[in-house]
Amino acid sequence: MPAYLDNAATTPMRAESVEAMLPYLTERFGNPSGAHAVSREARKALDDARQTVADCLGARPGEIVFTGGGTEADNLAILGGAAVRPGPTVCSAVEHHAVLHACDAAGDNRLAPVDEAGVVDLDALAGLLGPSVSVVSVMLANNEVGTIEPLADVVALVRELAPAAVVHTDAVQAFPWLDVASLAASADLVAVSAHKFGGPKGVGALVVRQGVTVRPIIHGGGQERDRRSGTHNLAGIVAMAAAMRATVDGREAEVVRVRGLRDRLADGLVAVVPGCVETVDRSKKIAGNCHVSFDGVESEELLVLLDAAGVYASAGSACASGAVDPSHVLAAMGMPRQRALGSLRLSLGRTTTDADVDLALATIPPAVERLRAG
Repeated sequence: MPAYLDNAATTPMRAESVEAMLPYLTERFGNPSGAHAVSREARKALDDARQTVADCLGARPGEIVFTGGGTEADNLAILGGAAVRPGPTVCSAVEHHAVLHACDAAGDNRLAPVDEAGVVDLDALAGLLGPSVSVVSVMLANNEVGTIEPLADVVALVRELAPAAVVHTDAVQAFPWLDVASLAASADLVAVSAHKFGGPKGVGALVVRQGVTVRPIIHGGGQERDRRSGTHNLAGIVAMAAAMRATVDGREAEVVRVRGLRDRLADGLVAVVPGCVETVDRSKKIAGNCHVSFDGVESEELLVLLDAAGVYASAGSACASGAVDPSHVLAAMGMPRQRALGSLRLSLGRTTTDADVDLALATIPPAVERLRAG
């Protein structure tokens, strides 16, 4: 059996999510915005899902805005927030491109540097803040190297130095592993995406705290209290709520289980492969992330060999204009170019097993050796 170790990219749908979704793809097809009985049934399902999502995110139902995914949620937070309170935006240098590009689109964006572990430099961040700043965005957990950011400290700085700004956090990668309801309680805007925790693709949510205003970036019928127009993806929303509830209920035990698998994988690679280095100390990152780099190897070539052997992972580099460049995350962390080009992200999840780790440990070392031998 293949080993799927790319859960940071997407996760298999949970049985609970599929079961919840199916009726709304068939006989329960109503539009929640209508007035007749079929629509009223759909509206109740939407309201119930909203309550579940709110409970799992530590929010009120009226603070939940359903979106088409994490990218849209990030864009609504940043572009919608900056439209209400014009001024510079500030984000960390290791944000997902959904945040980086949205901040760039908003206008004057200031990048806060990070240390070698990818943790935002709070002193440098403080120097970028001021009364004119509109939105500050710092993710809760990094999608590439897994680093957990000190969000509460970020919020405290913003409240002191940029009191007019709103704080957004991209919690897309954090939700499967961290108590987002608690850790992001002080943030004004919190984005999540269903397919990262066993829900379907194409649906997400943004928490917009009471008293915070965002200008819509999608206009139309005025759904979601005029914050996100468009007919609700009811099947996706109901499925996301089911996946979210199952994730929260099982998260504590799952973190312990997956952390054990991750540690065995990382320990095995470091012990067997010369020049294999873990990118971030495990105590600073989420349980499902194993990010390593190999001297003398390019990750794109390594991924080809792993794919052929049934080990599915991803690289810490991206292809742009035909040239392979280190990822912006690794570059911001100060990782040397050659080491960054040999990085590998192995992301574990709910369906990861001991057999998956065994296959990865049996496959990766000889693949690295083969590439080094030329």
